[in-house]
Amino acid sequence: MSLMVDECESSESSTVVDRSEGFGERLLGSLIDRAHRMPPHMIAPLIEQEIAIIGGRDVEVLLQDYDQMTLVPLPGERLLKGGPQSIDESTAGRAFKTDVTIEEAQADGVRIFVPLLDGTDRVGVLVFTLDAVDDNDRRLTRRLAGLVADILITKSMYTDRFFQARRRQPMSLSAEMQWQLLPPLMMSTPQVAIAGALEPAYDVAGDSFDYALNDDVLHLAMIDAMGHGLSAAVMATLAMGAYRHARRLDVGLDGLYVAMDEAIAGQFGADRFVTAQMARLDVRSGLLQWVNAGHPTPLLLRDPHLVAELTSPTTLPVGFGGATPVVSERSLERGDRVLFFTDGVIEEDRTSGGASGETRLRNLVEQISTNQDPVQETVRLLSKALMLERGGVTSDDATLLLLEWRGGTADSLAPIYKAVSPTD
Repeated sequence: MSLMVDECESSESSTVVDRSEGFGERLLGSLIDRAHRMPPHMIAPLIEQEIAIIGGRDVEVLLQDYDQMTLVPLPGERLLKGGPQSIDESTAGRAFKTDVTIEEAQADGVRIFVPLLDGTDRVGVLVFTLDAVDDNDRRLTRRLAGLVADILITKSMYTDRFFQARRRQPMSLSAEMQWQLLPPLMMSTPQVAIAGALEPAYDVAGDSFDYALNDDVLHLAMIDAMGHGLSAAVMATLAMGAYRHARRLDVGLDGLYVAMDEAIAGQFGADRFVTAQMARLDVRSGLLQWVNAGHPTPLLLRDPHLVAELTSPTTLPVGFGGATPVVSERSLERGDRVLFFTDGVIEEDRTSGGASGETRLRNLVEQISTNQDPVQETVRLLSKALMLERGGVTSDDATLLLLEWRGGTADSLAPIYKAVSPTD
C-alpha cells in the first residue's frame, strides 16, 4: 500500500504517518458522521453539541438576509434566541464583512464571532462564548465554522426553513424565481474575484447574472428582461437557461447571443426582448472579451479610480434577431476591477439634486472604492448607497456585478505529491 507524502520530503527516508484520532479529528468527524443523515431541523442542536464539546455555550447561528444588510438568527433547539443584527453596526456584522474572527472579552468569558464561509461565499456568522481562548481554540473553531457553513448550504437543499429564516419580509414570486437562478453572490480565487447584488431584493423580476470558472476562463453574463413582475422573471429564466446551455456546449460569445436570441424569439415573439452582456476573462493573461446586446457600458476601475468606460459596438437585444455581435477586447492590469450593471442602477435618482444617474454612479464607485474593500463588500456598500440615492425605493430592478482580475496563481493551494512506498 502506498502513502502520499509531500514532494519536498526525501524519498530516501522512511515515512511514518500517525493515523490515530486526535481531538480535532474526533470533533469534526463527529459532526460529519452525524450530519450525513441528520434531518435539517436537527442541524441546530447538532451545532450546539459540537460547540459544547470544546467548552462553548450560548450559541447563535446568524445568516445573511437577502438584502445583504442584516444578519438574522437561525431558529432551532438549543440555539440562543437573539434578534436581527445590522451588518454595518454590530460585532457580528464586522466579522461577516471582513471574514475575520473577532473576540470580545466579557464578564463570563470571551464571545467569539466566526465567519461562516461556503468556499469564499459568505453564509453568516457562528457566535458562542468560551471561558478563555488559545490558538488551539482558534484553529478548531475556524475549521468547525467552515464545516458548519458547508452543512448549512447542503441541508438547505432539503428544506425551506433556512430560506425562511433569512427573510425579513415577504418575497414576490418573481424574486423567488430569480434568486433560485443565481450562483453564489461571491467567488474569490487567487486569480479572480467576482461579486453581485440585486435590488429590490424581495421584488426583483427581470434582472439576473451568472458566472462560471471553467479551468482558466471566467465566463459571466448579465441580463435585464423587458417589463416587470412575473412575465419579466419568466423571460429572464429562459434567457439565463439558454445562456448556460450554450456555454456548457463551449460556444463562443457570438454563439451565446444567438442561442439566447433564438430562445426568446421562439417563445415570446418579436415584441419581447432581453438586454444582455456576456463576457469571458482569461484569468492567466487578464484578457477580457465581451459582447453587448443593448446593455449599459461597463466601467473600468484602477487604484481605485474610474479610468475608462468599456465602450463597444452593440447589437440588438436578444429576441430581436440582431446582427452577429462584435467581440470587444481589453487587457486588464493586476488589480483592475470591471463593474457591470443594469439600467435600473442609473435611470432613477431622487436625491442627487439634478445630477444624472451616470454621474452619481461614477462618483459613488470612486468614493466607495477608496476603502479598498474586497469585491463583495464593495458591491454591498455600493448597492446600499445607490438605494439611498433612490430614496430607499426603486421602480426598476438594479443589479451590480463586480469583477476583479488579480493575476495570481493557485499552484500553492495544490502542492504536487508523489507516491512513496513505506519501505523506501
